[in-house]
Amino acid sequence: MSSAHKLLDPKNDVAFKRIFGTEKNKDILIHFLNDMLVFKEKKPIKDVTFLKPILDPEIYTQKTSIVDVLCKDEDGNTYIVEMQVAKTTGFEKRAQFYAAKAYCNQATVGEEYKNLKEVVFLAIADYVMFPDKKALKSDHIVLDRDSFEHDLKDFSFTFLELGKFKKAKEDVDSLTDVTEKWCYFFKYAEDVTPEELRKLISEDLIIKRAYEELSGFYWTDEELMSYEAVIKRERDNKAVLDQMFEDGLEMGMEKGMEKGLERGMEKGKMAEKKEIARKMLSKGIDVETIADTTDLFLEEIVSLKPSSYPIPLPLSATS
Repeated sequence: MSSAHKLLDPKNDVAFKRIFGTEKNKDILIHFLNDMLVFKEKKPIKDVTFLKPILDPEIYTQKTSIVDVLCKDEDGNTYIVEMQVAKTTGFEKRAQFYAAKAYCNQATVGEEYKNLKEVVFLAIADYVMFPDKKALKSDHIVLDRDSFEHDLKDFSFTFLELGKFKKAKEDVDSLTDVTEKWCYFFKYAEDVTPEELRKLISEDLIIKRAYEELSGFYWTDEELMSYEAVIKRERDNKAVLDQMFEDGLEMGMEKGMEKGLERGMEKGKMAEKKEIARKMLSKGIDVETIADTTDLFLEEIVSLKPSSYPIPLPLSATS
């Protein structure tokens, strides 16, 4: 089936931004944010305004990480939404860096410190980020170490870990909440059947629209080319990493064989020296002479002689 007639992968950079980062679909983004985030002191989001993504490169298809959406709500709070496909060292730190950058950017337009608004970072990770946590979704805020009071309220981080979603594609009837529905969407959208889709959507028209946006039939040729360019880039990157791994493995095996050969030769030489020492001992040659001949330590030579045999002493000891 061609890409124009099948559902595309929502984790793909271009597809993700089409669904969650465009003006015509901002109601999908609002729905998703309200589903994922916990609002304890304010009402759910009603509207968003899209901002220029942080650190967006000049050539879109050359992105090495996917920072798709930057927006603010009707109260001025900022939201960063990122789809992270590849497991990356330091991703948690990068999340904090982006949040801090968005927070600081508010001050550049003349805002006083007292007027700085909240920054929320939401990431969908296609792997397990926190292996010690069982939940699919975790929310992180700043708390007082002793009292656990939430005094510093301007930063929060939410991570949805797709790697922890273990339900099979056929288990659509067992999805228990909206978090699992979104996990199912990100993980299986490409392969979902019409029957599974009908069960999943039920009466949720927003998730239905998210699936509709993945139909390549409605994409332009240029959009599909951008989509395929991302896939090609990811495959190329993987091929480079695979080759580096193979080269490293081969080099490691060569070095291991070299070391093994060296150690084997060393052991062989040592065995030969000890055999010579035994023969010299049996002829009554003193240990000092044997040590000079074989380069063995005196203790090693002494250990080679059976205890019932007298050890020939150095000449200096008998003089």
